[in-house]
Order: sequence, then structure tokens, then C-alpha cells
Amino acid sequence: MLELFVGIIALAAFLSYLNAKFLKLPNTIGVMILSIAVSLLFAASYFIDQTYFHQVTDFAKSIDFKTILFDFLLGILLFSGAINVNLKGLLKEKIIVFIYATFGVLISTFIIATTFYYVASLIGLNISYLYSLVFGALISPTDPVAVLALLKKAGVPKHMEIKIVGESLFNDGVGIVVFLSVLSLATMMHEFDFSHITSEFGKEAGGGFLMGFLLGHLGKKCIKSVNKEAVIAVHISLAIVMGGYILSNILHISGAIAMVVAGLIIGQSLHAKVISKDLKNHMNIFWKVLDEIFNAVLFVLMGIVTITLDFNAYHLLLGIISIILVLLSRYITIILSNFLLKKSHRANKNETIILTWAGLRGGISIALALSLPEGDVKDIILYATYVVVVFSIIAQGLTIEKVVSKLLKRN
Repeated sequence: MLELFVGIIALAAFLSYLNAKFLKLPNTIGVMILSIAVSLLFAASYFIDQTYFHQVTDFAKSIDFKTILFDFLLGILLFSGAINVNLKGLLKEKIIVFIYATFGVLISTFIIATTFYYVASLIGLNISYLYSLVFGALISPTDPVAVLALLKKAGVPKHMEIKIVGESLFNDGVGIVVFLSVLSLATMMHEFDFSHITSEFGKEAGGGFLMGFLLGHLGKKCIKSVNKEAVIAVHISLAIVMGGYILSNILHISGAIAMVVAGLIIGQSLHAKVISKDLKNHMNIFWKVLDEIFNAVLFVLMGIVTITLDFNAYHLLLGIISIILVLLSRYITIILSNFLLKKSHRANKNETIILTWAGLRGGISIALALSLPEGDVKDIILYATYVVVVFSIIAQGLTIEKVVSKLLKRN
């Protein structure tokens, strides 16, 4: 496992170098495009040496994407994203973020599931409505890693950026809980019990928030007490993230939400006058470097998934249609969410389009799809998920800046 991870980091570094020298795209997009290209080159080896091709395929399938992302990368990426978010600005938009991250995910799940179920039936693919709900749950949350990495250069107004980033940071926790609840029903692990689902949701989300609050204030206090020892402060923040995330998993609460809350609190504490400039610089540089490195690793992993997919025209067709379903559901969800907000907080037409196009999907969705039980249904859902994510990162990611620029000029 260690050798594999070292190899992936080395590949990510090489692809980041190629992107910086030649493609000159945002690093996340460039690395993903290059990793897909490398994967397709390996896939082409089928026509030269089938034994080698099967060895490469078996190796790709042996990579435990879910474990790498959920047990290691996710906590670091969420914390490094949250530590740079303006907590005061986020609190001003807290109602909007809460509605988008809860009501929005639930409504989107049902819209996508229903349309996905009927479209799959029309093209001859057999998938139950419960598993369609599973797909809706895993593809509905916008990915904080993808959003944070791409919004910085898009020129989105500050209040909109906070809405998008805040929603993305919190709705993955909601989406994961919904996903696990629906999956337990689909696999008949539990009888349907609404009270059980709501209690589990409360435990995961509430427990994660409380854990993050405690960790954040513990980290804040410890970091202030070693104000002149910048390296120790950085070490403490890393221990908070890695130890806190593992502890959250042991307690069966949301480590994702815990890391977001802890990151927001610790990040806000760095703006205090008592914090030395040296400590601030060390913290900012350390977490920025980790963010860039592990972002690249994540998108290399997403590219490698290409090798594990067997070509199927019907699965590809469903995936392409799913792109439209996901975008449409996102647009409808934002409009419906507006009815729960004050008029002054509602998104106008242009803002709704921007919020829709900025709702990128990423590695979390793929990891959840890879965690499904083996079988034909998993193949269908994984294929559709991968097509949506690749389109989201590449097409939406490359054009979000132009969309923002064009629509804002109309205001």
C-alpha cells in the first residue's frame, strides 16, 4: 500500500510538471486530463499485448480508492480548504448554506433518482428505484475539493463564493449520510425505519459538528500558546486533523463535517492580532502545499479509474444523459430553495445559472460509487458517475470563469 501511494504521488508530481510546462491549465483540470490520457494509453495496450493489458487493469482495480480518499485524503483536503474560508462571511450566509446543503441535497437526490430510473428503463438498463436513489444521493453533493480548487480564479463575487464554498464544504457530509441510509435499504441491511434514518443522520451530522467545534477550539488554544514556535503550531494542526478524523470514524460520526468546522475555527483564529506573522506564514504555506499535492493525487486517482471501466455503449449513453439530469436538477433545486429564503437572499436568474454551473462533482462521488456491492448495478452507476464527474471537472471547470464573466456583465 505504501509503495502504491508513493508511486501515485510521483505520478501526480510528473503530471503536474507537464501541465505547468505545456498545458498551462488549472492544475486540477490539467492533471485529470493527463491522467485520463495515460490511462487510455495503457488501455490501448490491449491491441498490442492482452496479457499486459489485463495486468494493468487488475492493478488499477486493486487500488482501494475509497479507503485512500475517505481514510486519508478527505480530512486533509477539507481542513485545508476550510482554514482559508472567511468564517464571519460564512456566518452571514449561514441560512442559505444550510438550506442548500440539506434541503438542496435531499430534493436533488429525488429529482435525479426519478429521472435516472425512467431513462435507464427506456434504454433497456435494469436498475431498481432504490438504487436510482443511491445514484441520486452520491451524485447530488457538490465536491468541495473540486469547487475550492477552481473558484479562486473564476472572479465570482465574494458573497456568491462563500455560498458555493460553504455549501460544498458541508453538503458532502449530508450526501454521505443520505447515501448510506438509502444503500442500507437497497441492500436490505435494515427494514425501512424513518426514525432510524433520522437518528443516524442526527448522530453523524450533529456529532461531527460537535467534534469539529471541540477540536477547533482545542487547536486554537494550543496554537496561541505556542505563538513563537511556528513549526510546533503546524504540527499541532496536523495532529488535530489526522487524529480528529480517525477519532470521528471510530465514534461513527462525520469526520468530514468535523474537519470543516475545526478548519473554520482554527483559520479564523489565525487572524487574531496576538498571532505572529511567522506562524501565519508557516500555517498558510504548509496547508497550501498539502492541498496542492493531495489535490493532484486525487485527480490522478480519478483518471486511473478510467482503466477499470469496460466500454459499454448503453452505459455511456446513460452517463451522457445523466449530465443533463444532474445539471437540470441542480437548477431546479436552487429555484426551489429560493422559496425558503427571504427575497433579499434569493438568487436571481443569472446567479442561479452561475450556482448551477459551479456545482462541480468530484472524487467523493466516485469513491461512493466504487463502494457499492459488485454487480451489474454497480457497473451502471459507476459508469454514469464517472461520465458526470469528468464532464463536471473538465467542461464546467474550464468554462466557469467565462460563464461568470459573461453573466455578471449583464447585471
